Amino acid sequence: MVPSQRKKYYIECYNANIKMTDLHCVYGSSSQPCRHCGGGKEFRCDLCGNAFSNRQSLNRHRRRHTGDKMNYCKECGRGFTTSSDLKCHELYHSGVKKHVCDQCGSSFTAAGDLKKHKRIHTGETPYNCDLCEKSFTRAQHLKTHQLMHRGINPYSCDLCGKSFTRDQHLKKHQLIHSGVKPYSCDLCGKSFIQAQHLKTHQLIHRGVKAHYCELCGKSFTQPGSLKRHQLVHSGVKAYSCDQCGKAFAQSIYLQRHQVTHSGSKAYPCDFCGKTFRRIESRNRHLRIHTGHNVYFCDQCGKLFPTGVQLQQHMFTHNEERPYKCDLCDKTFKSPNFLRKHQKIHTRK
Repeated sequence: MVPSQRKKYYIECYNANIKMTDLHCVYGSSSQPCRHCGGGKEFRCDLCGNAFSNRQSLNRHRRRHTGDKMNYCKECGRGFTTSSDLKCHELYHSGVKKHVCDQCGSSFTAAGDLKKHKRIHTGETPYNCDLCEKSFTRAQHLKTHQLMHRGINPYSCDLCGKSFTRDQHLKKHQLIHSGVKPYSCDLCGKSFIQAQHLKTHQLIHRGVKAHYCELCGKSFTQPGSLKRHQLVHSGVKAYSCDQCGKAFAQSIYLQRHQVTHSGSKAYPCDFCGKTFRRIESRNRHLRIHTGHNVYFCDQCGKLFPTGVQLQQHMFTHNEERPYKCDLCDKTFKSPNFLRKHQKIHTRK
């Protein structure tokens, strides 16, 4: 078929409020650049506003809105809107994870997944919301967040009424009510609702804490944990105990404090009878009796029963002594050692 016999599709230029009957037409799958659009992406989605350079790309994109899935995985039957999405998915069935994080050793099937993961270490959040200035590590997280500004939360929990923008978020939330924690750490037995929470937890066993507080030197596995910690230095204590009025920088500290009012120590040690208010404290204590050292140093291989002991040990590999006493100029490797030393001056 010669070009003159092909069906013409006339489109509207979005930069000039005119019909393109005399300026631009599309023959089949090929197009000529629009003078008013400057040769840009003239095929615009009427549902979300995204623009594309050709009609085929627009049609593929529209399937994401309509839910049409024309590409199916032979292994599991899962459907995808585009063949490229299917190819990416099929890599996960292969089990090959050749993209490795040089900071924590986590491996990924796709290079894009590794790139997104690395933002956990760098704290990079390049996707910003124009309405509330909140930022995100992934574009999809930003899009989901923006639905909240529009009041769109179509997925509601039948048990508590909490609503979510995505069905995946609802499913994860419902695990809280069920008590199911399917992801368990093979080193210490602690279990988690989400796989990502388990991956972050396992960094602790390896002593990987890439986010440091510039004020006290304390380190954290996640940038969010560092931000919460920095509230301690800011002096802001927004969480108050309704029984004694004591205020705390974080809600978790308030929850731990409130147990002291009950006087209950419901978690006893089976070996020595010592009791604890929190099960986490009891479990850490048990390692003293069992000799179960689950925190290991990746530099010398030495094992420790608690993360705190591992963190203190890591200072022995570092020759720097950045913490200086203002009273006697003595230097120390950690802020904890400095604080212990300063007590000598206060006793005088």
